[in-house]
Amino acid sequence: MSHKGLNMRKQKMNRDWIATARTLSEALPYLQRYSDAVVVVKFGGNAMGDDEAMAEFARDLVLMKQVGMNPIVCHGGGPMINEMLAKLGIESTFVRGKRVTTKETVEVVEMVLSGLVNKRIVQAINDAGGRAVGISGKDDDMMVCEADDPELGFVGRPVEMNVQIIRDLYGAGMIPVIAPVATGMADNETFNVNGDTAAGAIAGALQADRLLLLTDVAGVKDASGEVLTQLHPGQVRSMIADGTIAGGMIPKTETALKAIDEGVRAVVILDGRVPHACLLELFTEHGAGSLIRSTEPRVKPHGLRQGETGL
Repeated sequence: MSHKGLNMRKQKMNRDWIATARTLSEALPYLQRYSDAVVVVKFGGNAMGDDEAMAEFARDLVLMKQVGMNPIVCHGGGPMINEMLAKLGIESTFVRGKRVTTKETVEVVEMVLSGLVNKRIVQAINDAGGRAVGISGKDDDMMVCEADDPELGFVGRPVEMNVQIIRDLYGAGMIPVIAPVATGMADNETFNVNGDTAAGAIAGALQADRLLLLTDVAGVKDASGEVLTQLHPGQVRSMIADGTIAGGMIPKTETALKAIDEGVRAVVILDGRVPHACLLELFTEHGAGSLIRSTEPRVKPHGLRQGETGL
């Protein structure tokens, strides 16, 4: 390589490192803001089936823990459940497009979520140098459910939350990874809980600082298809009423509103397909989805996303 070529390469390398240093420096107000903050992350969608995406997500969580945040993971696992049901030859019946969860089905749900999926995430976090512990809503009676709709069988709606076990774990330096399987009011009763619903109930019970719902879409869109980066709960309600928010986004936004009512400071519906989505959301002015909040921000760093006044 010529002398000139070497110089060019050196300049480029210097520029890259300087940009990295600048990024770290610009993150300072966010790092200060989120010190000791409780952040519940709902992990699901495409990233779960992809080893590289899983490793990246795990590394980001370890970074969050390293800088003094308290991340808590709640995960789904629908595709893996479907796969196992098919392997075992268990036929599903549907009512109004929703699967009926029989006693036989809920056993498979628990096996897949508490076993296979949960431990895969735990392992990925540990591989990235974190200390993850996997539990389900059954552990220490953390999540107690009633049937959400008797016609759908063992699909649960959380009615009682006991989240001290989560505080104990993150207080001891662990990253809790929670499978959305819950206990019922009767002895030896098991409920499958929607992953978003479970994450919202956990965040609400913890009065979390942030609930991050990772999805496979860019965020909440307005009537023209543009992603709205900042929303007030009132806006969300009127967008559901007039049909702007439709389909699968309705339950997600309803989970967000319920969590805010229960004392979660802000909820972000963010695009889990974007690399490092959680870090972008928490530590840069860019953000990575739609932030829903009803309270005034506490901190006003220099750089802010459009239309935002602080954190």
